[in-house]
Amino acid sequence: MALGPVKKVVLGSVAFTVFWILAVFPAVPFLPIGRTAGSILGAMLMVIFKVITPEEAYDAINLPVLGLLFGTMVVSIYLERADMFKHLGILLSWKSWGARDMLCRICIVSAISSALFTNDTTCVILTEFILKIARENNIRPEPFLLGLASSSNIGSSATPIGNPQNLIIAIQSGISFGEFVLVLLPAVLVGVFVNALILLCMFWRLLSDVKEEKDASVEEYSTVHQISLANLSSSKSLESHECAIPEPASSQSSPDINRDGGHSKNLKNRLSELDVCSDSCGEIELKKSVLSKEATDNIGEQMEERFSRGGVQRTMEMMTDLESGPQQSAEESKGLLNRWKRLSWKLCIYLGTVGMLVAFLMGLDMSWTALTTALIFVILDFKDAGPCLEKVSYSLLVFFCGMFITVDGFNKTGIPSSLWSLMEPHARIDHASGIAVLAIVILLLSNVASNVPTVLLLGAKVAASAVAISSSKEKKAWLILAWVSTVAGNLSLLGSAANLIVCEQALHAQPSYNITFWSHLKFGVPSTLIVTTIGLAIIYCYDV
Repeated sequence: MALGPVKKVVLGSVAFTVFWILAVFPAVPFLPIGRTAGSILGAMLMVIFKVITPEEAYDAINLPVLGLLFGTMVVSIYLERADMFKHLGILLSWKSWGARDMLCRICIVSAISSALFTNDTTCVILTEFILKIARENNIRPEPFLLGLASSSNIGSSATPIGNPQNLIIAIQSGISFGEFVLVLLPAVLVGVFVNALILLCMFWRLLSDVKEEKDASVEEYSTVHQISLANLSSSKSLESHECAIPEPASSQSSPDINRDGGHSKNLKNRLSELDVCSDSCGEIELKKSVLSKEATDNIGEQMEERFSRGGVQRTMEMMTDLESGPQQSAEESKGLLNRWKRLSWKLCIYLGTVGMLVAFLMGLDMSWTALTTALIFVILDFKDAGPCLEKVSYSLLVFFCGMFITVDGFNKTGIPSSLWSLMEPHARIDHASGIAVLAIVILLLSNVASNVPTVLLLGAKVAASAVAISSSKEKKAWLILAWVSTVAGNLSLLGSAANLIVCEQALHAQPSYNITFWSHLKFGVPSTLIVTTIGLAIIYCYDV
């Protein structure tokens, strides 16, 4: 496609530049309106500048992508209500063997979670758990936060529902869910392992220091605990020798106290042998003496009166228990019924999610499958769905609408096609050097223009170039685009929304947890280049 008229090229470039600036830097001083409003502004400028017509703008909106994105959001919300992400958080701290083990768990759990529930959702949920674990164990969270963001990006490339650009690629290419997973899963597994290994090498000393400090604190705690237990046991033994408290008479022998003099003599003898210390035991001090018969009778009467009062009191308590028994049993039955309902509902949510994934593997339409699953969850909840639907990120859906229109308008200027015409002879996927050039172009564009616009700009062109070589190369070209555009998000802090989510949440929780652009770049550049190269080698060797 040749360049359009100069006016159309200039105005279309201005509209796309406004969109790009507000999408990458949403809080610019001269227009701090945010990403969503920036995408609407870019779309509106495309129509006002007559780069595209209003009808073409509406046609540019990809409804299947929006439907799939909305459906997966609703499913993720109900999974969160069913404590799925709480269980994932528990896995991070269950029987941990130290900081290195914790880092490996974070990489594995976040990769699996992002493949099923999108990388952004995973980062939003698990960042709070990681910060909590770091505070409780006095660990610096930087390596764990980097592991969460980078592994979420890598893991999300395994499935078409892992991230938005994969949704677009799966729908535009027609690649089935099962074939998508079959080709990219080996690259994801190796990529997550290599990424975790790089993190361990870069933060080995920090993680080792944390483990040593933790072991020392455990030893110190155990020593103090043993000393305190020894002191406590010795003090208890001393107290037991200082004062021996006599056991009270049983209720069975109490009514016979005053029946004969023998019992009175036994009571008299027992009382005469007691010498209780009033200071330590809180009882009245009794001195060794022979009590008179009258005193013994008085004691017997007092004890009989006390037992009679106790009997009345116990009878009243038994009557109260009998009256409150049915009410308590009804409440317990109701609580048990509610727990069973809750467990049944959670089981239905889990089974429904598994059913949705199975439907994807069977090749059913992903957009309508996700929407159907979301509607089933709403019905199973059997209550007003308003509170759950309010948690859907409608601003993200609106952002996608504006982005579809803006990118389509920029394509109609002819600039992307002209640039691709210059690069296409050097970026053909029938040889290794061409794949390397294509990967570099995708990496740079994904970090400059973001990965979703990159896929929209290059997707059809890369596929057409592959078809010109061989029809069998088309799917491989789409999968290479999916892999590189997703892993490219690890290159810089601005390369992926998942990176920004983790960074912003950590900074909000504690200012000292700030991950700067340059600190992320030190890890992101080597990790992205190594993981991307290994994944490309695996995909290239696989016969799609």
